[in-house]
Amino acid sequence: MTKTLASRRAVLFGSATLGATALLPRRGRAAGPTMHVLKDPNCGCCSAWIEILEAEGFAVTVEAARGTALTRYKIGKGIPIRMMSCHTGTIEGYMIEGHVPVADIRRLLDDRPRAVGLAVPGMPYGSPGMGPESRRDAYDVHLLLPDGSTEVFTRYDAA
Repeated sequence: MTKTLASRRAVLFGSATLGATALLPRRGRAAGPTMHVLKDPNCGCCSAWIEILEAEGFAVTVEAARGTALTRYKIGKGIPIRMMSCHTGTIEGYMIEGHVPVADIRRLLDDRPRAVGLAVPGMPYGSPGMGPESRRDAYDVHLLLPDGSTEVFTRYDAA
């Protein structure tokens, strides 16, 4: 009888643990790719973009950076001034500048092009973290090439 009781308890405990794990937010589970983000500590849209990444399974670390220090960092990492936005991420050797959608980051990591990274210059309305996608402005995600040039990686039409 003791063995049966212990087995029932083990099954019940295991089921409860499995059920509780299913309710955890994605960031509490095994993390996907890790991204380090430099951003102004007072920027809400940057925080909204980071929350989107975390909800999609990315592990994100954040470092506060302001003004000219952040701009110098971006230039030093090969991001042209015309491609700059409000925050900068680093993931698996690539730079991610601005409100780049998760699908484009995943495609970059899958394809592994010879590039500095991706950029969404400025802060287009409806890009991730910048308002509802259902009312977005048209914008492009740019592939940043090592020679300083860019090419369109993905084009998002206005919605």
